[in-house]
Amino acid sequence: MSPASDQPQTKTPPSGANLLPVAVLLWLAGVYLRIPILVAPPLAPFISDDLGLSQALTGALTTLPILMLAVGSMPGSLAISRLGPRNTLALAMVIMVIGSAGRGVSPDALTLMLASAIMGLGISMMQPSLPALLPRWLEPKHLALGTAIYMNGMLIGEFIGGGITLPVLMPLMGNSWQATLLAWSLPGLLVAAALYLPKRDLGRPTKKPEWLPDWKNPNTLRIGVLLGLSGSLFFGFNAYMGSLLEQQGHFDLLADALFWFNFAQLVASTVMLKMAKYWVGRKLPLICVASCSLVGAIGTVLLTGWWSIASATFMSMAAGIMLILLVALPPVLVDSAETGRLSAGNFLVGYTLAFSVPMLGGLLADWGNDARYAVAFIIAYCALAYPLTFTINLNRKKETPPPA
Repeated sequence: MSPASDQPQTKTPPSGANLLPVAVLLWLAGVYLRIPILVAPPLAPFISDDLGLSQALTGALTTLPILMLAVGSMPGSLAISRLGPRNTLALAMVIMVIGSAGRGVSPDALTLMLASAIMGLGISMMQPSLPALLPRWLEPKHLALGTAIYMNGMLIGEFIGGGITLPVLMPLMGNSWQATLLAWSLPGLLVAAALYLPKRDLGRPTKKPEWLPDWKNPNTLRIGVLLGLSGSLFFGFNAYMGSLLEQQGHFDLLADALFWFNFAQLVASTVMLKMAKYWVGRKLPLICVASCSLVGAIGTVLLTGWWSIASATFMSMAAGIMLILLVALPPVLVDSAETGRLSAGNFLVGYTLAFSVPMLGGLLADWGNDARYAVAFIIAYCALAYPLTFTINLNRKKETPPPA
């Protein structure tokens, strides 16, 4: 990595003509937040057959990287404080590519799990780097749009990773899951290199900012818990949709249900490209989408057939908008030196909950032999977290003046 850091010394706001290449870079980085994770489910049967994986290890291809999204937030925050967000993002993308491509050349289950953990670590370091990078690259009036752009890339990455891997990319790769993983992974190196094209804020750091989460800042926990609400709904209902439909006697609708459930995330990201500057940093939109998420989740359980699927799709769209509203808050609420620290704390709390709440729900479902126990547990957690949308402080923290 270049010794230069992204700590701002002199502001060089991009002109309108220079916003497009910056937007493209943000979008491409966003795509790689999810593609490496979401290609695993469609490829899992082929990987399992070749390497003889158990059901638990097959599931871990997806769940282990999600757990790493929480575990790796602090290394990402530390790297941002020492290297700057641009260098951290580039380094994290290289780590992600090494892990993701490493899965494609793994000869056994142990190596495959190790590569998956390395990939998850890289993605987890990317997460706080992107919001920390926005104030370095964009003027304040463009921060919300910048978040919407890379989150649009992330949500499209979710969709295309799961949607075109089997019907499009794998046939082009000779039906080899190894070559398919490499084809998805290696272009990430080009994106990492392209991050150095924008020539702004390359000065050396004048001081090393704090990197551990500021637990005295109530928004560290509040935003994190609400991120857990959004993530638990999305990952949890994705995981238990098949079991829920099977209990309803509509398992034949699973493919359609998962398509529309995940497509709703694209709708959410498209809406936010238009509405980000109006909604980010305001309490009412956050309250509304959290309410819609809860109503949609409850409807998914109480209704059946296509009505249940429609309710789940509505919930997915609302949860997607909520995710973008929450991830956009750190650059808006704190100064640029604190953004990575706040984001990392939010992701640490949010993804720990997004992993553990659905997992505990699954244990309840196994105990009661009823998939509705799992989604009921998720809904109960979300109902407990929901009041935070009313108490969250969305006033910008005043910057501490430098010592005289």
